[in-house]
Amino acid sequence: MTDALAAVCRQLGIVPDPAQLEKLAAYAALLQRWNATYNLTAVRSAEDILTHHLADCLAVVPALQRQGAGGRLLDVGSGGGLPGVVIATMLPRWDVTCVDTVGKKAAFVRQAAGALALPNLHAAHARVEALKLPAFDAITARAFASLADLVKLTRAQMAPGGVWMAMKGRAPEDEIRALPDDVDVFHVEPLAVPGLDAQRCLVWMRLRATPGA
Repeated sequence: MTDALAAVCRQLGIVPDPAQLEKLAAYAALLQRWNATYNLTAVRSAEDILTHHLADCLAVVPALQRQGAGGRLLDVGSGGGLPGVVIATMLPRWDVTCVDTVGKKAAFVRQAAGALALPNLHAAHARVEALKLPAFDAITARAFASLADLVKLTRAQMAPGGVWMAMKGRAPEDEIRALPDDVDVFHVEPLAVPGLDAQRCLVWMRLRATPGA
């Protein structure tokens, strides 16, 4: 698995260290093992976990690297920790919280944080709109909800100047048109996921500056 992950990283222009590759491989094995009992994801085989989950999530790492040195990131509807665990592994300067309403999924992320020795990875079993945590510099979601619902449910969690990064398939033009007027979609970034023959994009959003603020 580590060799396959190294190849994916090369294609994405990411330069991981050996420990990061080992942690990602261990995470894949942990996900597969827990999945047998707890049904964390419909993806079962190691090969599909590599392409549909790990490579798909690794594709957002270069985008986050461009955001700067780090900060606080919230992964909404994280499930088994995707993309939160991958981001925490690859970008240790980001402090990542994975939130999910399903207790067994939050428990898995906590288990992964301990097993992979990731002090920057946390799990919350809660509805995202009920979270009582310091605000976040970036909020990401993968197959969670429409863009409008994502913004509605998480705007109270966003720090001033923060950004949403919504992982989508094809560019969601209808969802973009349905956004509130105070939300600016400032970039729709195509993503090429190694080994996955499917459209992927990252929708970047932020709140518009209030005139005179």
